[in-house]
Amino acid sequence: MKMSTVFLLLIVFLFSPGVIAEPEENERYRWLTEEEEEEEEEETMLLENCPEMVFVKGGCFEMGDISGAGHVRERPVHEICVGDFYLGKYEVTQKEWKEIMKTKPSYGKRCNDCPVDNISWLDIRKFIMKLKEKTGKKYRLPTEAEWEYAARSGGKKEMWSGTSDEVELEDYAWYKDNSFGKKHPVGEKEPNGLGIYDMSGNVMELVWDRYDREYYKSSPKDNPKGALDKSNRVIRGGSWYYEALDLRTAYRDGIKPGEKFKGIGFRIALSAE
Repeated sequence: MKMSTVFLLLIVFLFSPGVIAEPEENERYRWLTEEEEEEEEEETMLLENCPEMVFVKGGCFEMGDISGAGHVRERPVHEICVGDFYLGKYEVTQKEWKEIMKTKPSYGKRCNDCPVDNISWLDIRKFIMKLKEKTGKKYRLPTEAEWEYAARSGGKKEMWSGTSDEVELEDYAWYKDNSFGKKHPVGEKEPNGLGIYDMSGNVMELVWDRYDREYYKSSPKDNPKGALDKSNRVIRGGSWYYEALDLRTAYRDGIKPGEKFKGIGFRIALSAE
C-alpha cells in the first residue's frame, strides 16, 4: 500500500466521530489576557491584604485638649479607657475604594495610592458592608476615642500624631505649609509611635461617633461611642489644606452623614477578638 494511501486512512480515522471525544463543557477554557491576569492577581492581593492593620493595645489616657491651644468642643480633658483593637496602617486609598465599590469619587483621580476623599459617612458604611462580605472580617470605623488614642501613639501626650514639636511636623504630616495644595500617596511621611501613618494631615478622617460639641462633659469612661441623640458624624485629623493648629490629635468637628467634601476620607478598624 502506498504511503499516501496510509496517510489518508490515518487522517480519516483520527477525525472520525467518536474517535477523539469533544471536551466536556466544564473542561473548556481560554487563556486569560495579560490585563485580566493582572486584574485577577491585584484583586486577590487586595482582598488578602486590604487594609493593612496595626494592632493597638488598649489602655487609659487623658482625652481632649491636652495642649490648651484648642477649642471649647475639645474640653474638658477627661480620662478614657479603650480596649484592644486593630487600626488601618494607612488611610483607605482610591485604589482600594475602586476595587470594592467600582467607582472613583476622589478629587485627583489619577493618584491611586492617595487616600480616597469626596465620600460621605453613608458611602463609607456601604464600602465597609461590601468589604465584610468579601473578606468575612468584621471591619468597622474606629470610635472617636480609639482614633485619638491611636493617633497619640497609644495615649501619649502628643500634640500631633508622632510629635509635639511643630518644627518636626512636616516630617509626619501633609498640611498647608508643605502639601503644595494637594493630597499625597499614603505612607510617605514618618509614622507615629505605633507605626500608623497620616493621622495628622493628608485627609481628615470620619469615625463612627455622632458629633456633639458638648459630649466631653458627659462621656462615659470606658469605650465611649459618641452621642445618642445627634445625627452629624465626627471628623478628625485635619487635611492637606489645614493649618498646623487644626492637625492636632485633639481637633474634632462634625459633618452631616450624607455630605461629602474634598479632603475627607477614612481608615478602617477591627475589634480584637
